[in-house]
Amino acid sequence: MSIEIKNTGVKKVVLAYSGGLDTSAIIPWLKENYDNCEIIAFCADVGQGEEELVGLTEKALASGASECHIVDLKEEFVKDYIYPTIASGAIYEGTYLLGTSMARPIIAKAQVEVARKVGADALCHGCTGKGNDQVRFEGCFAALAPDLKVIAPWREWTMQSREDLLAYLAERNIKTSASATKIYSRDANAFHISHEGGELEDPWNEPSKGVWTLTADPEDAPNKPEYVSLEVAHGRVTKVNGEALTPYGVLMTLNAIAAPHGVGRIDITENRLVGMKSRGCYETPGGTVMFAALRAIEELVLDKTSRNWREQVGAQMAHLVYDGRWFTPLCKSLLAASESLAESVNGEVVVKLYKGQATAVKKRSPNSLYSEAFATFGEDQVYDQKHAEGFIRLYSLASRIRALNANDVKGK
Repeated sequence: MSIEIKNTGVKKVVLAYSGGLDTSAIIPWLKENYDNCEIIAFCADVGQGEEELVGLTEKALASGASECHIVDLKEEFVKDYIYPTIASGAIYEGTYLLGTSMARPIIAKAQVEVARKVGADALCHGCTGKGNDQVRFEGCFAALAPDLKVIAPWREWTMQSREDLLAYLAERNIKTSASATKIYSRDANAFHISHEGGELEDPWNEPSKGVWTLTADPEDAPNKPEYVSLEVAHGRVTKVNGEALTPYGVLMTLNAIAAPHGVGRIDITENRLVGMKSRGCYETPGGTVMFAALRAIEELVLDKTSRNWREQVGAQMAHLVYDGRWFTPLCKSLLAASESLAESVNGEVVVKLYKGQATAVKKRSPNSLYSEAFATFGEDQVYDQKHAEGFIRLYSLASRIRALNANDVKGK
């Protein structure tokens, strides 16, 4: 099931290792196909859950790795990747909050850092040749470590399926918790969990209850709404129900509060970067609440043209993050624009959680441009309605001239 590959001088490779089926097979495959190559396993802790990390080092060493580095990235992930992306308003194809996409650049950066630390000359990942992640990881590698060789086993070996990988490990007596009956492909981090495969491959199938693992079914959620208060400073949530928390603490707290209400579920068929469509179900409870809170404050503080620009920045940022172009000049520019707009995004929001919905029902800001005195339909001292006539005539001047010209032509 493997093919003969000539070693091109690779002496030490750092593998992005999860302990799942793919990477469990990659370690022995590398040893068999890259002679005298030392394999260093690397795992990024981005909040996928402690249970995913238990026994990981022992498993990697038993599979043939010489070392296993588990790097805690949870706080950095939320502070430097999730928060800036949410502040920009990035949302892919109208619904996807980019949970998987945002995690890839920080994982790739940490993998490169480990490679530099151990003196590796190659990087390896377990992404398939059909997905987005191969582009995301290798795009980051190109920006951060163009001198390191990249090994992508799924584009090199002859194995094609889960069954092939299970048989490969069984032949070598390597234990794995994976089985042919585990039909869903899942990816989890502090922000969300994604689900693909199995019944979801047919878009005519409604997701069964077995698909969802993080949030309650909205139909089974409490019949009484819950209200959560969030304080926002410069486009970042800093307090939940009056308690100051770190960015990671905010996210974990909101996940715990929103998940029982079924908040954050989406079922989409998205356009992958590589050209095909894929269907996925995503659960993002805390992120959905934060997104609602920031947009509510923006409604108060951003004028029409500024908000329009923020929407353009968000649309560009969504594609940039999804397409794996974090470490680029364009990303730096978009983040700078977003940070400039976020300077005034300060205030307090109350979000109502009920049956899968997160709705901002109260909002206030010291920078609010909303004025009841200006907006009222009653008598006021700040707005003379007669002034609107001149504004409308100037605003519609081009249309008026165009119509007059058309009438002149018709009259000739």
